[in-house]
Amino acid sequence: MANPNIPTPHITAKEGDFARTVLMPGDPLRSKFIAETYLENPVLVNNTRGVQGYTGTYKGKRVSVMASGMGMPSMGIYSYELFNYYDVQNIIRVGTAGGIGDNVKVRDVVFGMSAYTNSNFGRQYGFDGNVAPCCSFPLLEQAVAAARKMGSEPNVGERYYTDIFYDEAGGAGKLKKLGVLATEMEAAALYLNAARAGKKALAICTISDHLFTGEALSAEARQTTFTQMMEIALEIA
Repeated sequence: MANPNIPTPHITAKEGDFARTVLMPGDPLRSKFIAETYLENPVLVNNTRGVQGYTGTYKGKRVSVMASGMGMPSMGIYSYELFNYYDVQNIIRVGTAGGIGDNVKVRDVVFGMSAYTNSNFGRQYGFDGNVAPCCSFPLLEQAVAAARKMGSEPNVGERYYTDIFYDEAGGAGKLKKLGVLATEMEAAALYLNAARAGKKALAICTISDHLFTGEALSAEARQTTFTQMMEIALEIA
């Protein structure tokens, strides 16, 4: 029987249009870049609100890629619908992050093992304390192995996920003392939705700028040159 929740208000793909694994960049143009660069015979399955989603094959495996938009509310909507309505089993975020730790630099790839957050996103699931959701260990283990096979030693550790981009409170120094590697705005919602749905999630991000050194890359470089994280994600898809 057809799923009555498909299509959703945000995704107009048909049932079965998505593969079991979806790569999720934030930027729709990065979604398009991944599909056109890496997937064989990519088909556009969603373009509602310009959030482009494609399905094709990579080394014989059926893989999808779709943007999440910026921030936890947007990621929360798209990952929830993919996990719960489209029967997606794995979502791998491939995006950018701001460096915090001294041991990471611009263009380094960082895997988010756990998600510290200032967001109240977890309250919807009845958890009223401080929550730090974790990634899927099997996906993390596979990603580390894939990175090493490519000759890269990945940075694995805690990341901070926030609803605030222009943060006047200046809390990065405290996070640095706690060993947090980097900060971004999406994966805490992804990890929580995956946990609730009994699915798997992992965030693989490239450092696009560093909060303490001042290094930064252009928007164009962020969109088209962060290929290592994309290739790691595709290898474990």
